[in-house]
Amino acid sequence: MRGVISAFNFPVAVWSWNTALALVCGNTVIWKPSEKTPLTALACQKIFERAVARFGNDAPTDLHHVIVGGRDVGDALVSSEDVPIVSATGSTAMGRQVGPKVAERFGRSILELGGNNAMIVSPSADLDMAVRAILFSAVGTAGQRCTTLRRLVVHKDIYNQLMPRVISAYQSVKVGDPLAQGTLVGPLVDQGSFDNMQSALAAAKNSGGTVHGGERQLENTFPNGFYVRPAVVEMPEQNDVVKTETFAPILYAMKYDDFETAIEIQNDVPQGLSSCIFTTDVREAEQFLSDVGSDCGIANVNIGPSGAEIGGAFGGEKETGGGRESGSDAWKSYMRRQTNTVNYSRELPLAQGITFDID
Repeated sequence: MRGVISAFNFPVAVWSWNTALALVCGNTVIWKPSEKTPLTALACQKIFERAVARFGNDAPTDLHHVIVGGRDVGDALVSSEDVPIVSATGSTAMGRQVGPKVAERFGRSILELGGNNAMIVSPSADLDMAVRAILFSAVGTAGQRCTTLRRLVVHKDIYNQLMPRVISAYQSVKVGDPLAQGTLVGPLVDQGSFDNMQSALAAAKNSGGTVHGGERQLENTFPNGFYVRPAVVEMPEQNDVVKTETFAPILYAMKYDDFETAIEIQNDVPQGLSSCIFTTDVREAEQFLSDVGSDCGIANVNIGPSGAEIGGAFGGEKETGGGRESGSDAWKSYMRRQTNTVNYSRELPLAQGITFDID
């Protein structure tokens, strides 16, 4: 074994990327899930054990562990010198604590933190496609995904064409039991998430935003569940409310005049995970993907941010952390690099032809 990797994060998909890479590279893994979602981790542990058993239990014992607990458990993993690499997915606030603690003991951290992902919709965009992409990207998983679409930057000439369609689609989406056929939006994870969403909507309204949706749903049917109508908030500008990621189904919509302004709005947030543009103008698409375009780790053209970019390097820039999960070279982060020199001769070659004779 090359070491022990600590991974503590939210979604199962992230577990599959981190853990698969870590295991393939010869590591054991300790997975500490969010204390709010322990059951998915335990289910994955069972799946892993079944997979190992199918191959005759040839894998070493205790290759993968799940530890359920709160902040104290996470802190123990982060602080332990027996854990050389910590791969953490979560909030930027969490990353600010994890990164320095791991660095202080000269460990390595791979951080995938906040996301405040935007879509630019240009005048040449296919609006039918854009509406579908907006709906899926913004309301899927009830907005509780790092690549959720949170900002919509629409050219002023098509804003009044697009927004009524988006608002209408939001009002028609089915909210309910995620196990029921036809449900598109399930519950928020807990009351804290619901309260944060309501606080963000109130702040947006107080700063001049027009709020569509956001109300609690199915309270009588599920009194202990926090279901909400996804919210669209039309904002006069991108202010601090918009720049703050709220892990809930809130989509802030804003207008732009020219393409350079759209790029500026896209980049003017602390986070830098995913981004996209809907356009049929090749020049706009190329500029968006260039060094003067999106400053995010993921940039898409005519497809929304989905979190399913598994084949590519998944991660971001700025306060998103800069780490990469998956991709052609992500495995290197889970390996220990070593330089070896082997002398097969009976002579001792010295560097730069130095003569070093001993009497």
